[in-house]
Amino acid sequence: MSNSKDYVLAIDNGTQSVRALVFDLEGELIAKSKVEIEPYFSAEPGWAEQHVEYFWDNLCKACTGLWPQLDFPKSAIKSVALTTQRATVVNLDCDGKPLRPAIVWLDQRLEDNLPSMGIWSLLLSLAGEKQTVKFFRSQSEAHWIKNQQPEIFEKTEKFLLLSGYLSYRLTGKYVDSVASQVGYLPFDFKRHNWCQSHDWKWRALPITRNQLPDLVPAGSPLGTISAQAAAATGIPEGLPLISAGADKACEVLASGCLTPATGSLSYGTTATYNSTNTKYIEAIKHVPAYPAAMPGTYNTETIVQRGYWMVNWFKREFGLRETRMAEELGVETETLFDDLLAQVPAGAMGLTVQPYWSPGVRIPGPEAKGAIIGFGDVHTRAHIYRAIIEGLAYALREGKERLEKRSGHRITTLKVSGGGSQSDEAMQITADVFGITVERPHTYETSGLGAAINAAVGVGLHPDYETALKRMTHVGDQFVPIEENVRIYEQLYTQVYLKMYGRLEPLYGSIREITGYPF
Repeated sequence: MSNSKDYVLAIDNGTQSVRALVFDLEGELIAKSKVEIEPYFSAEPGWAEQHVEYFWDNLCKACTGLWPQLDFPKSAIKSVALTTQRATVVNLDCDGKPLRPAIVWLDQRLEDNLPSMGIWSLLLSLAGEKQTVKFFRSQSEAHWIKNQQPEIFEKTEKFLLLSGYLSYRLTGKYVDSVASQVGYLPFDFKRHNWCQSHDWKWRALPITRNQLPDLVPAGSPLGTISAQAAAATGIPEGLPLISAGADKACEVLASGCLTPATGSLSYGTTATYNSTNTKYIEAIKHVPAYPAAMPGTYNTETIVQRGYWMVNWFKREFGLRETRMAEELGVETETLFDDLLAQVPAGAMGLTVQPYWSPGVRIPGPEAKGAIIGFGDVHTRAHIYRAIIEGLAYALREGKERLEKRSGHRITTLKVSGGGSQSDEAMQITADVFGITVERPHTYETSGLGAAINAAVGVGLHPDYETALKRMTHVGDQFVPIEENVRIYEQLYTQVYLKMYGRLEPLYGSIREITGYPF
């Protein structure tokens, strides 16, 4: 094992920012450079796109802003790993140049003009999977581009996720991590590879194998930093780029979530609940278990789309006062929202949020919308904010309970990461809603730490994942449930929240028929 003067570099391209992070072999964050980014622009309602070069340019800015902070030579950095937002797709031409803006994971457009799948259409109908497959195909960015922008799809030499594009810019090779493959692609989630040639997904999607990158398991080399990338980023040429995984997979790893008895909750732009298993288990039928950021393992996941995005929505619509105060104090606006949470009792005096701001495949269904019920004249914006945080916790608790039934394992430990975990009040609400002590890792930069763990293992700085996790992950603050709050939340969760979707679902369908929204 190397001495403690060796370091690893993690690059984290999230939805809200790009961060370049240097960690030591004990998992301590030594240096950080953060560049805020605009998540997307919308040319049409429901669209979410971003210029492809924008991601690369800001990655370069984050890296170049890092080097002046180091008090040791770059040669002490022994490897680098990349983690990115999931399901953001990029079309490249034969010269590796972007053909159109990237379609960001928040995009909601659908494509209904779908070609026949031949005999597969009949077989899938007989198996009762016609609607599931239709939803999968209509969500595919590849179908939309092929139908709506055929000249672009015709020129598409490579169809990549953002992780694959940035790996290409860093190494010059069309490679990507197995644990980054989350999207509407012909990927076999059980085998952790592209689907075999006879699989129905090749007929369901207009994507060919030649358009896809080579896949590399987490902890193995993707390549080395090219001369061009070194010149643009300042990362030493020839430094090994180690396969890590998507941001959520890396967060789960860095939380120390290694067994089905440990749950990993992430309060990010997408709020998720995960457990790690050596067996393939779907929490909801046809919602796959994604590759974990550790070879041969799976993350079974429940998703609340646009989870902590709702905090940004609240800040934009109701948080002008805190935004101005934060600018004067030089702090993040969200830290001042803890005062709003503290003003309101557990249960928000009956105000209850169902956080289905984006539709889903099964739960919620494609017609779903968000809902807030229980309004009275006593309610203020503080009640709305607390109800949002409580609603997210309810939805994630529902996912936890669903997963426990599917796996047969009861969760005994709950780790919480992501931007929302910085709020002590949100952490206490989580402990109270789940009725279990919750922990947050020692660092907020958990997705970056997960990438750093892979970077360390990939070049032998730690001999295996078990050793790396013992050395590089540490328990931070713990929050114990408050008995009276647990009692209130248990009643609201079982008697109100769990009944909302079933009763409102027909109304969501009517809204969709009348207004066409969601698309």
